[in-house]
Amino acid sequence: MSWFKKKDRPRRPDDSEERTVRTEGLFVKCQGCEEMLLKREIEENLNVCPKCSHHHRIGALERLEMTLDDGYWVEMDSGLTSSDPLNFVDTKSYRIRLRQMQEGTKLLDALITAQGKLGGHPVVVCAMELAFIGGSMGTVVGEKITRAIELAIKSGAALVIFSASGGARMQEGAISLMQMAKISSALARLDEAGLPFISVLTDPTTGGVTASFAMLGDLNIAEPGAQIGFAGPRVIEQTIRQKLPEGFQRAEFLLEHGMLDAVVERKDLKEFIVQSIDFMSQNGKPQ
Repeated sequence: MSWFKKKDRPRRPDDSEERTVRTEGLFVKCQGCEEMLLKREIEENLNVCPKCSHHHRIGALERLEMTLDDGYWVEMDSGLTSSDPLNFVDTKSYRIRLRQMQEGTKLLDALITAQGKLGGHPVVVCAMELAFIGGSMGTVVGEKITRAIELAIKSGAALVIFSASGGARMQEGAISLMQMAKISSALARLDEAGLPFISVLTDPTTGGVTASFAMLGDLNIAEPGAQIGFAGPRVIEQTIRQKLPEGFQRAEFLLEHGMLDAVVERKDLKEFIVQSIDFMSQNGKPQ
């Protein structure tokens, strides 16, 4: 009778059939050791490879969250945006490029300024966003850093800048280059006020950013393996007609040759900055 018959069971896949498991977004390939690792595992390790200690790039918001006390800060000058002073057009207009970057990153330009506390010290922290036109420095970045310096002077706070940039923004031409002198002169006023400036160079820090404020800190520190320089290695080799040494323009090479004060792993970076501000301060107040 039909009620004693077994119902049709789902067909078992044949061993020869290809079986796939959706793993999109679960794994990432380490750029250092080229191992496939769980994305969650790297993220829980501050985006540092647990096998080879390669420091993966992180965004400006992540940088601020892991640096400031309790991940809390007040953003300053968030409404500034470029006016496209040159009406620049390459493969697309600069206005369109800006709009696309703003939609993709949810930022108006390549830098976030935050006011908060670090190890109990009042600080003004600037973090550059590499995803926004390569973290390039245009009028907005220059103006925001200058205002951050002025805020640090007004509030008697230490200044910390995390650099991650390809240099000056070509779409703003000479106006972007003027930001180098503008920021440098503001830093001179910070120095006169006796307030500390700690420059943290992350991967990559190049071009006009390296040639100006990134190398003007009272303390210049970098993350391991960060590329730091002005022109690219290939351009330098073509210019001097010589092969560059191993590790040229990497943080460790620059430390060895006196261009940096320290190379600090990401997990130790916050504590290192706090100790540095402690050292440069007296009774909790900058000297």
